[in-house]
Amino acid sequence: HFDEGFIRVIGKGNHERLIPIGKPAIKEIKTYLQTERVHINIKKGEENYVFLNRRGHHLTRAMIFTIIKELAQRAGITKTISPHTFRHSFATHMVENGADLRVVQEMLGHKSILTTEIYTHLDRHYLRESIIEFHPHGKD
Repeated sequence: HFDEGFIRVIGKGNHERLIPIGKPAIKEIKTYLQTERVHINIKKGEENYVFLNRRGHHLTRAMIFTIIKELAQRAGITKTISPHTFRHSFATHMVENGADLRVVQEMLGHKSILTTEIYTHLDRHYLRESIIEFHPHGKD
């Protein structure tokens, strides 16, 4: 749903979610679809997956983890990065920028709002640490 700025994601338990996607990401996905994916012999049943390996099968969770790990290493990032790191960062940024917690809950697929509330606690923790670090009397 590029025209509306959303992508459809099928997550754990075969749950479908609509996730917002920015114009730069849309542009890159379209480029991939038009320049790379068209050269892949897509295996039967794999047609609805966006990202495929060279054999025409969808990327596994393990392969995505390997790709992210390798790219982080190439970028000089020493912290362990995983697909969950991106999910966590996405949710944290949404909450820090004022997104409604119920909307974030829906996008993450949390059954309980209590699971999503961890991101508000992280936000408060970040705020507290920032105040301590940067306020002139914070380190007294």
